[in-house]
Amino acid sequence: MMEIVVRAAVVWLFLWVITRAVGRATLGELSTFQLILFVTMGDMVQQGVTQQDYSVTGALLAVSTFAVITVAVSYANQRWRPLLPITHGVPIIVVRNGQPDLKALNGERMSVNDLFAAAREQGIRRIADVELAVLEANGKVSFFTESDDGSSGAPDPPEAG
Repeated sequence: MMEIVVRAAVVWLFLWVITRAVGRATLGELSTFQLILFVTMGDMVQQGVTQQDYSVTGALLAVSTFAVITVAVSYANQRWRPLLPITHGVPIIVVRNGQPDLKALNGERMSVNDLFAAAREQGIRRIADVELAVLEANGKVSFFTESDDGSSGAPDPPEAG
């Protein structure tokens, strides 16, 4: 049984690394094919974790290991704020004063066309009207136009102290 726990922990780490490597812009907009691919990957992971152990105990142990590691990472993020950039990423400015930051976009593997599409989804016709655009850690893009009065949106989180 301990082997299942170790295998589950290794696979959890591997999946975490893969999702970080794929890039947040990609994770924010999964296609149908990618969703099917991830579901299929889940079945393959199950087989690798449990070594074809079809027992309920093996399945519960594998899922419990994933859950415990996830809760532990969440707790660690709350307790030690410097871990957040590693585990969740940080927001990246991708447009400043109407100019796309091509270096930042390339670093996040996000195309200019994807940026323009995200702007259109928010009702923004011209990127030149955007004062600031931020690629959030969850893969969504937040746009702030020059006409914004700053009264909308969530406030900045308090500084950790």
